[in-house]
Amino acid sequence: MLIVSNAQAQNLFESDFGSNHIYEFTPGGVQSTFASGLEYPEGLAFDSVGNLFEADLSGNIYEFTPGGGQSTFASGLDVPIALAFNSSSNLFVSDTDTDSIYEFTPGGAKSTFASGLNVPVGLAFNSAGILFVADAGSGNIYEFTPGGGQSTFASGIGEPAGLAFDSAGNLFVADAESGNIYEFTPRGAKSTFAAGLNVPVGLAFNSVGDLFEADEGSGNIYEFTPGGVRSTFASGLDQPTRIAFQGLVLPVTNPEYNNISIQLLSGGNVGLSYVGIAGTNYVLYRTFNLSPPVNWVPQTTNTAAAGGVLVLTNTPVPTTNNFWRISSLP
Repeated sequence: MLIVSNAQAQNLFESDFGSNHIYEFTPGGVQSTFASGLEYPEGLAFDSVGNLFEADLSGNIYEFTPGGGQSTFASGLDVPIALAFNSSSNLFVSDTDTDSIYEFTPGGAKSTFASGLNVPVGLAFNSAGILFVADAGSGNIYEFTPGGGQSTFASGIGEPAGLAFDSAGNLFVADAESGNIYEFTPRGAKSTFAAGLNVPVGLAFNSVGDLFEADEGSGNIYEFTPGGVRSTFASGLDQPTRIAFQGLVLPVTNPEYNNISIQLLSGGNVGLSYVGIAGTNYVLYRTFNLSPPVNWVPQTTNTAAAGGVLVLTNTPVPTTNNFWRISSLP
């Protein structure tokens, strides 16, 4: 049995368009350079085992290990902007030059998921696996079923850019044109969460429900409490565009549970990924309190594939006191 918790701090990663760097920030705001020498970095996304993927205007998607080792995951794209992983660890990429969304398997096989859009610049999955797309040219937010069925979720936004879901399933949209952040309920009711920003682009929630925003025009990263109180998390950046929080990679020595990581995914999902025993059934449990008697509630069951790699995901209630247990079934 392995017990992990998502009530831990995370580092924030920021793609700095003007300096061609990716910066890393501790929860306390200490800044360091994670990667440099890029060509106008844009979208960022972490996979289920803690590797960082970056959309580069060179037409490449770069992959970085947690230690900073860089490799090319995909090349030959036109203008890749936004990135998002689904629960199957497939990577989705919006390409604004071709107005398409491409899907890549973990092995790098590419297919076209959607086409005929008008400058798609933002991607986010909700907890049901529906892909939401910020289409800057049309001012619309589109949603796509896993099978590719398209519908319009919202319209009449000036220039929608970054997207992020909170743990309750509300969608937050950065409007680069109006300087506002809008909040949409799951049924599409719209309200203004924040105003007076200077080209807001990237959005991301941390593990305790605070919203972070990359403000391209001011060079700042702002932090908002769930009630909308704003503070400056970082300043002096050069066109910050996209942000992403690092998953919580946990060192484990138990041979049954190698390469464990816990990720805070879009839509409030918690994803645990590890290497188990191929063909073995595993179950994910959750509790809110480790004080006896502990009530472990089963969440989902899956079978480790060849090689033993397995990802389990679940949507938590909006609280930081979630503890998770992985056990093999007899």
